[in-house]
Amino acid sequence: MNHKDIDVSAFNQMLENDSCVILDVRTPEEFFSGHLRGASHYDFYNEKFEEEIDGLDKNKTFLVYCKSGGRSRQAMFLMRDLGFEEVYNLSGGIIAWNEQGLSIEK
Repeated sequence: MNHKDIDVSAFNQMLENDSCVILDVRTPEEFFSGHLRGASHYDFYNEKFEEEIDGLDKNKTFLVYCKSGGRSRQAMFLMRDLGFEEVYNLSGGIIAWNEQGLSIEK
């Protein structure tokens, strides 16, 4: 099992692997203001968040991010506790991503 924070460079490299699932755990407003290509949206503050996440395939590799890395880090540990094998959190979140000048979709 692997659950850890990774930097923008490592996260971006993992995005190129089509088998990774990208989760954006920000609010709907944050998500629609711009998100990573291919990201699925699961609002961390939604009361059904844990239930929705628990329904995902626990054997896949997940890349999780939020605005600054806090919510996604909590989501990573929740996913670990739910039995997910591999979850990586984008350290610094979308803020760090944008600081590197990398693209987002709107």
